[in-house]
Amino acid sequence: MEIIRGLHNIRERHRGCVATIGNFDGVHLGHQAVLQRLVALSKESGLPSLLLTFEPYPQEYLRPDPAIARLTRFREKMMALRETGLERVLCLRFNSALAGLEPEQFIEQILVDALGVTHLVVGDDFRFGKKRRGDFAMLANFGGVHGFQVEDTKTIVVAGERVSSTRVRQVLETGDMETVESLLGRPYYLMGRVSHGDKRGRQIGFPTANIPIRRRTLPLSGVYAVTVDGAGEHALKGVANIGNRPTVDGHSLQLEAHLFDFNRDIYGQHVKVQFMRFIRAEQRFDGIDALKKQIQKDCEQAKEFFKKELH
Repeated sequence: MEIIRGLHNIRERHRGCVATIGNFDGVHLGHQAVLQRLVALSKESGLPSLLLTFEPYPQEYLRPDPAIARLTRFREKMMALRETGLERVLCLRFNSALAGLEPEQFIEQILVDALGVTHLVVGDDFRFGKKRRGDFAMLANFGGVHGFQVEDTKTIVVAGERVSSTRVRQVLETGDMETVESLLGRPYYLMGRVSHGDKRGRQIGFPTANIPIRRRTLPLSGVYAVTVDGAGEHALKGVANIGNRPTVDGHSLQLEAHLFDFNRDIYGQHVKVQFMRFIRAEQRFDGIDALKKQIQKDCEQAKEFFKKELH
């Protein structure tokens, strides 16, 4: 999958494609349905499939506070997109110039002149351009003038409700990881590089892989049964805490994963932590002994979960 950063990196060979537009935060089942249609159109037309996306997300730029709890950082999103068969991603920096672009200019300058889009797939509620004035009807009208086709996609429904990034965030907050998996088509995961921590876990008998979370906010917190890819030959099971670690006066967001029956040095390795089951909310304990007892209980609960999962 080719990643193109900015219109200035568009080359003549990039002209002519089938495309879709959006944040695609989480790459959930709704997004996957759009991309499946796009990949099918690509095969039919013989043209590359392309996703046009933005950094930061438009709503992050226009309304920075409160910060949106992103489901995926850029790297995580690219990893998920690669699995769909998508060929190209064009990422545009969302700034004052792009925010001020009239929808007609967006169509002509980006979709027509820069990309030469022949087929566009979007949701029927898609809005774009200055003051979100552009809509599906405008795209269809301009498509007739400039020679590209526009189609919308059917809403994907799970358990009677529309699948959306907002819904995934809401369900993550409740800890219902089974429903989260049904919305994403896979377990929710975070990725990061294992770094040196304060070694408190090792001191109390529960060594952890410490993964800094480079975000202002997260869509989940607490203690979870997890699997970790990238630390060994196979996925490893464990228990993880994500939050500010109030018992040890932590302040920054941190992901700490204790891996069962594992004692290798994995500092510097890039790992993927999949959240399989919510165990409890993060809490402050009256001292290290109380924390140790609770971690032991957390480990027992996680092991019981994995034991059931294997049967």
